[in-house]
Amino acid sequence: MQYQGSCHCGRVAFEVEGTLEGVMACNCSICRRKGALLWFVPRDALRLTTPDENAATYTFNKHVISHRFCPACGIHPYGEGTDPKGNRMAAVNVRCLDGLDPEQLPVTRFDGAAV
Repeated sequence: MQYQGSCHCGRVAFEVEGTLEGVMACNCSICRRKGALLWFVPRDALRLTTPDENAATYTFNKHVISHRFCPACGIHPYGEGTDPKGNRMAAVNVRCLDGLDPEQLPVTRFDGAAV
């Protein structure tokens, strides 16, 4: 299925293709503050519909995940990194997807604070 998503102001917008069966809630220092519910997809399943330069990037700790956010409204719609096998991945914040009720999705908890 294809989903559309964006930050609050629409400056960072995207389409993502895949089967959304559940999300992950992480308690690391940034995810806890963002309140993101994450859906991991191959990076090529996420296509920006606005210019890449519209999104700013924040990294911390080991600098392996690029947390992408809108510098205008501050919303974090997705992140980019690699999985343990080296495949490029995107972590989509499902709270930024149009027409989706994230409260209806099963949530897996990840103890990112312990990593």
